[in-house]
Amino acid sequence: MELSEKRNSLTELQERKGEIEVELAQKRMTQEQLVERIREKYTVNLHEVRGECVTINITDNGQTTTETVTAEEMSGETAATDWDAVGGQVSTLQEKIDGMGPVNLVAIDEYEEIEERHTFLSTQHDDLVNAKAELQEVIARIDKQSREMFTETFEKVRENFQKMFPDLFGGGKANLVLTEETDVLEAGVEIVASPPGKQLRSISLLSGGEQTMTAVALLFSLYQVKPSPFCVLDELDAPLDDANIERYVKKLKEFLAYSQFIVITHSKRTISAANVLYGVTMQERGVSKIVSVKFHSNEEGGSPETDRTVSRDTLEGASDSNEDEEVFLAK
Repeated sequence: MELSEKRNSLTELQERKGEIEVELAQKRMTQEQLVERIREKYTVNLHEVRGECVTINITDNGQTTTETVTAEEMSGETAATDWDAVGGQVSTLQEKIDGMGPVNLVAIDEYEEIEERHTFLSTQHDDLVNAKAELQEVIARIDKQSREMFTETFEKVRENFQKMFPDLFGGGKANLVLTEETDVLEAGVEIVASPPGKQLRSISLLSGGEQTMTAVALLFSLYQVKPSPFCVLDELDAPLDDANIERYVKKLKEFLAYSQFIVITHSKRTISAANVLYGVTMQERGVSKIVSVKFHSNEEGGSPETDRTVSRDTLEGASDSNEDEEVFLAK
């Protein structure tokens, strides 16, 4: 009876031994698979790893700290390893690694390329910022000089205009006013004129002849600041009466020392004041003819220098034979 029990116990132990050997073989196979997997993935041979333990601690804010424990220290500790906690940490870390995606083998080259591009763009940005600052400085300097030059010139023209206007009108007064005082470069210029016997008003309220004479006064005021070698006046005296034409011609003669005037006119009074005349006339219908004349006074005498020579007195007393005649004067 006792022998039978021992045989049954032996049989059970042998069966248990076989099961353990099978389980051990499976564990060894799983171990080798893990070792091979780690070797392929991380290029680490676990058989060569030193017999020490690395403890990883995860804080509440998600940060990790590591602590290395040697084999001797591990043998002196009685606390068992919590493999469930280790497995949870391994799974969490594995999920983070998988979330990073596959390893980019050309990341270093891409980083160098992007870094070079960033350096280039930063340099360009700095150059543009410096260029903008320099341009703003130049613009500010030009604006300052322009304001100074404009203000200086405007005051000269304004002073000349206040003197020129009474000379041309035989009295009265006029002025130039800026429409905006904050910035002279953005301001307009308003002409305020008061012919003799009239109140001071804007030039838009004057008659055509008065506007013409005011414009002539402004033109000559500009000439006094900076005379021009040539000036072309196209029928400027058309709306003027004889008295205003006399003043207009008198003012032209005062400026002959500074400029040469080319005047297009139909007025005989203006023509009589010219030195050289170039006329376009139509003696025959449909046929234009150019006539050039150089004038001299009767008391001056002289010989013809162009096609023909005519005295001013003769021209002034002559009748106008062609109403469509267009005359070009050169003074």
